[in-house]
Amino acid sequence: MSAARAVVFGYHDVGVRCLKTLISGGMEVPLVVTVADDPNETQWFGSVAATAAEYGITAITPADANTPELLRTISDLQPDFIFSFYYRSMLGGPLLRSARRGALNMHGSLLPKYRGRAPVNWAILRGERATGATLHYMVERADAGEIVDQLAVPILRDDDAREVYAKVTVAAETVLARSLPGLIAGSAPRTIQPIEPGQYFGRRRPEDGRIDWAWPAEQIHNLVRAVAPPFPGAFADVEGERWWVHKTRVATRTASPNSSARLVGSGGQCQVECRDGSVLHLLAVATAAGPLNLQALAEELSQKPRLLS
Repeated sequence: MSAARAVVFGYHDVGVRCLKTLISGGMEVPLVVTVADDPNETQWFGSVAATAAEYGITAITPADANTPELLRTISDLQPDFIFSFYYRSMLGGPLLRSARRGALNMHGSLLPKYRGRAPVNWAILRGERATGATLHYMVERADAGEIVDQLAVPILRDDDAREVYAKVTVAAETVLARSLPGLIAGSAPRTIQPIEPGQYFGRRRPEDGRIDWAWPAEQIHNLVRAVAPPFPGAFADVEGERWWVHKTRVATRTASPNSSARLVGSGGQCQVECRDGSVLHLLAVATAAGPLNLQALAEELSQKPRLLS
């Protein structure tokens, strides 16, 4: 009996690990479709194109996946499955239907929560304490098809997005590895996904990282860790100077509520006393001139706090 055959659309660490999982599980992969790297984007993740080359698999980077030419190429390969692993474009109906036994996607959340773009970043931003990876069948509506399997991972209070991505990548590999035998045998479950309102999230932009000092400490902390490097980062203007806030921690102490947030020095640390009385430690901050010396700034602030607007 010949091996099952799959065409893979993939990118990022999830794409690398899931491609290797398919190969390890005996799946024949004649073609990988991936994304051309953006020279303006920090390449902190693995290369699907390089992984395909290691295994002698043809890899292509079309500007548009939904063209008649690519559809003909894939149809000629007669794949049993199409898999999408963090590919950056939606696949249209004709492509989905070209897989004889189904097209499946690995999504970085516990569907039906956090459908759409940047699910890890959104989950952290909204203060979730868990997320995960979900393997589901693709339909022409984003992240809405029947669920095969999913696995949860914890989000710790101070985890940043890169740390959570690493956990989600392991969860994705685990889900695919344990689902693959059932997919090949035709016995994998297909659970209808309830579509919950308010759970579709769009692309995040660098300007979405602006800090509002009117927020409580926890909300600022969640933004900082959701977009911390290698993502574009959280920022604010302090007395006319752009500050990039890379790492924070919510303090155990509290302050008196005030009409304005204050930047203070306390115990040798730079802290923000938020309007509601919650307090945020600033642990890593940079300006255009480079990293701030927060210990020296804390000494200055202990004598003369600053108002933040």
